[in-house]
Amino acid sequence: MVDHPGEIGQQQLNGLDSWLLAALPYVLIAVLGAVLWWVDRYHAASAPDWAPYDFDATYFIAAALGVWWYARGFAVAEPRQRPAPWRSAAYLLGIAAIYIVLQTRFEYMAQHMFFLNRVQHVAMHHLGPFLIALSWPGATIALGMPAWLKRLVTARPVLIARNVVQQPIIAMVLFVGLIALWLIPSVHFRAMLDPNLYRVMNWTMVGDGIFFWFLVLDPRPYPEASVSYAARVLASVLVMFPQIAIGAVIALANHDIYGFYEWCGRLFPSIGALDDQVYGGLIAWIPPAMMSVAGMLLALNMMRVQEELRDAGDEDDAEGTVVISASWTGR
Repeated sequence: MVDHPGEIGQQQLNGLDSWLLAALPYVLIAVLGAVLWWVDRYHAASAPDWAPYDFDATYFIAAALGVWWYARGFAVAEPRQRPAPWRSAAYLLGIAAIYIVLQTRFEYMAQHMFFLNRVQHVAMHHLGPFLIALSWPGATIALGMPAWLKRLVTARPVLIARNVVQQPIIAMVLFVGLIALWLIPSVHFRAMLDPNLYRVMNWTMVGDGIFFWFLVLDPRPYPEASVSYAARVLASVLVMFPQIAIGAVIALANHDIYGFYEWCGRLFPSIGALDDQVYGGLIAWIPPAMMSVAGMLLALNMMRVQEELRDAGDEDDAEGTVVISASWTGR
């Protein structure tokens, strides 16, 4: 039986309406990005402090899509599948921490004071990724992103590359090595002058931080997770000592290591080169070490909870009770 032409036309119109409705958020993101670019390009002097100092489309799009896909996934998920409120708050705070240090007036400040540059990198490499990983947002984001993109990011080559990067030894070397690389004075000087290298520096810090903290804060037990809880605890602890050493070398230096900030002019003239360097070294030393301790404690707590669940299951089995086991999601 052939459908009536009018019914076919109505179906086509309904399909078009659905497509337009699905495209609307992306259009709004593009329009907002264009407005921010225009303000930064032509009205930078009068822009508010929360507006980008130097608008970068890659940072903006990543943050905007991350928030949109999470919100859409949360909305379409069944109530029992939705993350706990504190996890959603952690995710949004993590995104905000990274965005603020990269796309507000703070970025200008970080380019004119070394200690603020260290604050920026702590937010990009530690605090923001730590909060995002703690929220464990993968399932929620997957529900909200387009199906074709979900297929792409879960393709076998992508998963193989992710698993390689998240091998504990490789993950630890990259985590500490990238910090050390961008703090080599000659490399740091070049990165701060070259916009393309500056972008590479920032993206590697954010990306590596996300990969590392997702490894450490994975709430699933082994073998659902790629490594055991003990390996995650060890990884979190071992990266702490090289970071302490890096911060100590900078803080205790008796000469100006990072001449870029003297060359471009410091934002606060009352803070001299050595004081700026001491503050920066302490920031590279203490907050990262504290976050490593926090990661270790969280991994230990997840190990404890999993052991309690396993012990409870063993007791039920011993009493002849039928046990239906389910993986702990950490919600």
